[in-house]
Amino acid sequence: MYYLFHGKDTYSQHAFLAGLLAKEGDADMVSLNTTHLSGKVTFSELQGACDAVPFLARVRVVIVEGLFAAAPDKAFMERLVAWLPTLPAATRLFFLEPDALAARHPLLQLIENDKTGRAKRFDQPEGDQLERWIRTHVDERGGHIAPAAVQVLAANVGSDLSALGNEIEKLLLYAGPEGTITAEDVARLSPYASEAEIWDLVDALGGRQSAQVATLFQRKLNAGAEPFYLFSMFIRQFRLLLQTKSLMESGERAGGIAQQMKLRPFVAEKLTRQAAGFSLPQLEQIYRRLLQIDIDAKTGQTDLVTALHLLIAGVTAGE
Repeated sequence: MYYLFHGKDTYSQHAFLAGLLAKEGDADMVSLNTTHLSGKVTFSELQGACDAVPFLARVRVVIVEGLFAAAPDKAFMERLVAWLPTLPAATRLFFLEPDALAARHPLLQLIENDKTGRAKRFDQPEGDQLERWIRTHVDERGGHIAPAAVQVLAANVGSDLSALGNEIEKLLLYAGPEGTITAEDVARLSPYASEAEIWDLVDALGGRQSAQVATLFQRKLNAGAEPFYLFSMFIRQFRLLLQTKSLMESGERAGGIAQQMKLRPFVAEKLTRQAAGFSLPQLEQIYRRLLQIDIDAKTGQTDLVTALHLLIAGVTAGE
């Protein structure tokens, strides 16, 4: 049999694959009889791996990642479509693709009419689905999580399930088997939390919400944040906003911005939303001012915290 797993949720692809392989017998023997291929492979390589006879096991497993993303030519696809229905009965061939294939893709069209093929699409969960995934992931590991913590994790990390899984494992260890993960735990332990607060700060700057900006900035300082760290995050954020605004004015949307800037989709969406609160000249002026603050602070001509307070006052006043 052959399987196609496609879509951006590669974390769930691998988890689903692991579940299928667990049903094929002794894990060590399955591993011994597994071949991994990736990217551009020749038809001969693929056929040779699938035709190999299993050694002391029921099945031969072949896992091919990113084959169609590498855009095989028409001749390859024609041979593949003609050959797949003739796979040896003991072979389990898995195609894993990091993007969803179009409905007209030859392999999807073949699977519609071939009982030996299976296709499953894995889209990244969002909104309620993402929060449900977090709760289920915690429950399956015997843990407990507060509703507010679920919301904070979903907002901070987004649909990157691999990163979410890592954060949840860390939070479960911190809370202990009898404890409940709280929003405060997420803010304390997650590296995404500090970044999320910078997002909030820039959101407030874009909305000219002077009181909220001052409160958020002072809260970070009171929590012991290093001023130069906060400053570096400001520079990074406004550099991204400047790049995003430039692309937006050339007609790009969030999807295209994510590709060009090599960002996760949810990050690009946040940047486009934040950039809408500024004009391009405003962002250029803010970025130049940040660079001047950097020079002045490093040469002892200004106190960094004071300079940042003045910057925040100027931005929220619309200067």
